[in-house]
This record gives sequence, C-alpha cells and structure tokens, in this order.
Amino acid sequence: MMIEIYGKTFCPYCDKAKALCEREGFEYSYKELDKDFTREEFFNIFPTARTFPQIKIDGNDIGGYTELEAWWQNKE
Repeated sequence: MMIEIYGKTFCPYCDKAKALCEREGFEYSYKELDKDFTREEFFNIFPTARTFPQIKIDGNDIGGYTELEAWWQNKE
C-alpha cells in the first residue's frame, strides 16, 4: 500500500495527514505545491479538487484528510 499526499506549506490538514501516516506506520510520500508540482499539474491530477491536501492510496484518489481518516477507521 502506498499513500501519496499532495499538500502545501502552512496547511494544518496536510500536517495531520502526515502525522496520521507516521503514527500508524503507513508508507507515504509527501509532495509540496511549488516544490514538487505546479498548480497546473495539481489540477491535471485532481481536476475537481478545491482543498489541500489531496491524497491517493495505491494510485486511487480518495480525497482529503477527512477521507484519509475515514479510510483508516474502516481499515481497522
């Protein structure tokens, strides 16, 4: 299982997503806006997204932090 978090600086929900992954021992990668991808690339990957972070699990878009937390709770 691989989790990809697309975030930006000064984003508390991005920090919460990373913390959840670290706490639970999930392998993840963190990509930051304007460092690892542009805004245009972000909207090409997530055309309907309007918030940060946006998260993929095994290549599937799941949404943001709330959806990551729900996925984790259903996984247990």
